Amino acid sequence: MNRHFIRFPDKGLDADSVITELKAHRSGDASWRNGRMFGYIYHPGNREAKAIEQAYQLFLNENALNPSLFSSLRHLENEVVAMVADLLHAGNGFAGNLTTGGSESILVAVKTERDWARNHKPEKREPEIIAPVTIHPAFSKAADMTGVRARYAPVNEDKRVNVAEVEKLINRNTIAITASAPCFPYGVIDPVEELAALALKHDLLFHVDSCLGGLMLAFIESLGFKVPPFDFRVRGVTSISADVHKYGYSAKGASAIIYHSHELRKFQYFVISSWPGGLYGSPTMLGTRSGAPIAAGWAALKTIGRDGYMKMAEAVMKTTRFIQEGIESTPGLKVIGKPVMSVFSFTSDRHDIYRIGDELSRRGWNLDKLQFPPALHMTVSFDNTGHEGEFLEALKESVAVVDGQKIKTASSHVLASVVKALSRFLPEKWFRKLSARFTAIMNRDEGGGAATGAAAYGMMVAIDNRENVDEIMLDVLDKLYTV
Repeated sequence: MNRHFIRFPDKGLDADSVITELKAHRSGDASWRNGRMFGYIYHPGNREAKAIEQAYQLFLNENALNPSLFSSLRHLENEVVAMVADLLHAGNGFAGNLTTGGSESILVAVKTERDWARNHKPEKREPEIIAPVTIHPAFSKAADMTGVRARYAPVNEDKRVNVAEVEKLINRNTIAITASAPCFPYGVIDPVEELAALALKHDLLFHVDSCLGGLMLAFIESLGFKVPPFDFRVRGVTSISADVHKYGYSAKGASAIIYHSHELRKFQYFVISSWPGGLYGSPTMLGTRSGAPIAAGWAALKTIGRDGYMKMAEAVMKTTRFIQEGIESTPGLKVIGKPVMSVFSFTSDRHDIYRIGDELSRRGWNLDKLQFPPALHMTVSFDNTGHEGEFLEALKESVAVVDGQKIKTASSHVLASVVKALSRFLPEKWFRKLSARFTAIMNRDEGGGAATGAAAYGMMVAIDNRENVDEIMLDVLDKLYTV
């Protein structure tokens, strides 16, 4: 079998050739400049983006590893943290840092909780955190990396976590509770006040994951939208994560982790004084940190300002409400729960929702797929404003196509039922092989990426044994990142 190897270049290419090749690679990516991508990209407009890009370029080579050598970065980071803390009503005594994204902010938050417990509650030898089942998977990743056990509480019919069930999970090993503001799947805010009271009652830390909404909720609240209490105004909230590169519209690689005190933040840090290479300390998980996202985050907040964010938030919410009303008025479709801001999902009791997603994709609209229940997910940002009419027209066409393919849709459900039955009776090894082969066939037939086609995704959702699905996902990831 012949295999093409990518070898280290003997000679460097000229800059023009390199840029030409990069542009060629990028030409195959999904388009976002036409306003048809929901999530992933947050673009504030050309004027603001130009200043952010210039700031990024200006600090491209600076390294935040040593704050004494690059004091400008320390100054910029402290100012960004202070501005975000101001939005979240942190008051006096707050402390925080910038990380490379929500996942790292969550990782350091869990690490902080673990080390705080080691110091204040040494009897908790097997630390656990409690979170809603709808919490972002980054918490599962963080728990895995820190050796903390994550326990998940179910949600109510309104998709907010059940506080009584959270309290049932509290035991002698519990060190912290976590809530979403809002959760990614449905855009609802967990009952932060009730959970904070629970944390105070049991002397636990309480983290609010507002990576997605931190720099949006503050502005829509000022616009008069009803936003349940979620930030540091709630007594008992000890830390909040908020991404600057989402609704802060900065360049990728900037998230803020804010604590209610300097004393708590100290447990986030790592220091070692016995290394022959010298005294070493780092505030976050990374050692070397690029100065570019820090400078870009500062430039975004300064360039856009409160007035600019308010105007963008108002436009985004207008687009969101228009789309939601259009979805609700389409027979067979409904928005799940009561989303607070511009993040939501919708499902169908009449149509194969995944096939509707595929039809939208064929028309250039990119929506994520959810499960339990099957749904399509939308994160509306400023780049999507003005395109709401186009989207609803495409949705109407997609529903009509799926409605006219009853036989094909039914076969998708039959396929899922067969897979569900097989997953109960076939030996695991055989089933994994069958599933992997079947997934490949479905992807080929649908012309989509791994596990993105309606039939393939529906099949994965139907499998009872989630370990089998994990195995297939691992195989897919391995193949995606193989030359």
